[in-house]
Amino acid sequence: MSKPLSDGAQRLVFGVLIVALVSFGIYWSLGGGSDTSDPEQQEQVAEGGRTETLEEGGEDQPVEPLPTVAAEDMALADWLPFSEEEFIAAAAVAQEFATDYGTIDYSKSPQEYYDRLGEHATKEYARTLAQSSGAEALWGERAEQKATSTGRAVVKSIRGFDDESIVFILKVQSITESDDGKAQNLGDFAVTMVKEGGSWRVYDFQPADAGNLGGG
Repeated sequence: MSKPLSDGAQRLVFGVLIVALVSFGIYWSLGGGSDTSDPEQQEQVAEGGRTETLEEGGEDQPVEPLPTVAAEDMALADWLPFSEEEFIAAAAVAQEFATDYGTIDYSKSPQEYYDRLGEHATKEYARTLAQSSGAEALWGERAEQKATSTGRAVVKSIRGFDDESIVFILKVQSITESDDGKAQNLGDFAVTMVKEGGSWRVYDFQPADAGNLGGG
């Protein structure tokens, strides 16, 4: 018959069991007992001292270091959505439209004026221009004076651009012969240019302080 353990020995054995159970629980809580062969679970892949988690179906893809570019080798053209030639071509059409905006022969009908502007515009904006009546207020008076206004415009800056449009800021003048050739500053205008049918067209034209930010 085996000799029963003393009280001190029983407490020692019980303490050892408690320590073993606690250690086993910590081991499992840290993932030491997870089955990494299970395809339903994520895999832990250590690379260069860093652990990356690959989701189900993922593959360990090596990452190529980014090439460094010296300041003297950087080129602005690489960051722009359009070439310099395209910016200039769009600006030329914007300037032509703004020039025609200030050029008015009051001996002709307002409709002819808007049709001329529409030649530089997108189809949608050309329809908007055809329905406009902004220039007709002074038309009768100017027609009696046989007045002719000549427009002038110059590109001041680029307000913004994205992959589809460019917004220019232009200063526009109108010189009326019957007013002794005095130039009238019509103000700064924001002109949004977009590509339509392979050519640059005016998508929107309004005073620069009206918040025209593009959106072609």
